Amino acid sequence: MSSRSSYDAFAITAPGLESFALAELEALGARDARCTEGGVAFTASRHLLYGANLHLRTASRVVVRAGEFGASAFHELERRAAKVPWDAFISPNLGLSVRVTCRKSRLYHSDAVAERIAGVIASRVPAARFMDDVADDGDVPNQLIVVRLFHDRCTISVDSSGALLHLRGYRQAVARAPIRETLAAAALLASGWRADTPLIDPMCGSGTIPIEGAMMARRMAPGLKRRFAFQSWPDFDAQTWRGVVSDAEAAVLAKAPVPIHGSDRDAGAIEAAKANAARAGVVDDIEFAARPVSAISPPTEAGWIVSNPPYGVRVGERDRLRNLYAQLGKVIRVKCPGWRVGLVSADPGLERQTRLALRPVLKTSNGGIRVRIVIDDPEHRLSGIHLEEWGESG
Repeated sequence: MSSRSSYDAFAITAPGLESFALAELEALGARDARCTEGGVAFTASRHLLYGANLHLRTASRVVVRAGEFGASAFHELERRAAKVPWDAFISPNLGLSVRVTCRKSRLYHSDAVAERIAGVIASRVPAARFMDDVADDGDVPNQLIVVRLFHDRCTISVDSSGALLHLRGYRQAVARAPIRETLAAAALLASGWRADTPLIDPMCGSGTIPIEGAMMARRMAPGLKRRFAFQSWPDFDAQTWRGVVSDAEAAVLAKAPVPIHGSDRDAGAIEAAKANAARAGVVDDIEFAARPVSAISPPTEAGWIVSNPPYGVRVGERDRLRNLYAQLGKVIRVKCPGWRVGLVSADPGLERQTRLALRPVLKTSNGGIRVRIVIDDPEHRLSGIHLEEWGESG
């Protein structure tokens, strides 16, 4: 069996979140991490690879580059793929899937490439059990192999995460149009909140933003309640993993050091939020309440309002939401004059209804919808503001 002491790793992110994942990796000790389109490349020891999966809040998946070589014919592909240390990554009898993309290469048929790679793997790991595909949201320990052919250059990567990293394990109850956990964490970070002042989400839905905030405030690693694909690798180092988990558990604070509030006018959403927070272990750190935006009761100390309001992407919704955004802005100006604001938004026109001095700091997507995160500094808050249009907003 092959064994590695370091890995050529890549943390995959949603567009726009690369810099946050870079900062997280550097905080974990990555020395050569660098942003590229779609993620962050870094060299990982076992300890760092395991820790990246456990701790990253803004990455979707961590893959390991197992092989890279030129291949313009199938015999080259098979011969060079045979040199990949498959026995370090693939355990017998686990579900195994090969995903292939081919662009600008003489080997352009992805199914044929997948068939050849599967044949090579089967010759090295005879008990490998191939599947049509491995679910990104499953908790069964299956293994994904990612093959990319670009300009006759083949890159073979092995997924170390398993289920996508935004699946922390706590969100089983969801309200309408939930925000992914990774984007919720990015919204908190982009807003400037650093878990040292109060946090309010007045439209919290199933509670993702306040729950992510509470986990950040208590220094809880987001992956503590789930399993990862690397735990099924033949060269998995259980002792190193126990040390990584032990250190993460020791870092957790007994309670959140700042007030965190989540509210929503939908009582059913609040019940879902409480259930999710209980599974996350932070239900006692968040004050949940079923109430409209107009009834929020902020703590005395100024802090941050971070929220994911409805986007109004369906026909006829936008007009109804104008009043909601206008009300949100009025409540913030009247009740929270010293508070900073961060919103996940899909419509600059609705942003203008708040009459806050909102400015964009990040563009990304949520559930296939193009969104941006906008923030407001209370020192520049105006009674009315002409917001720059989407195309000019950086």
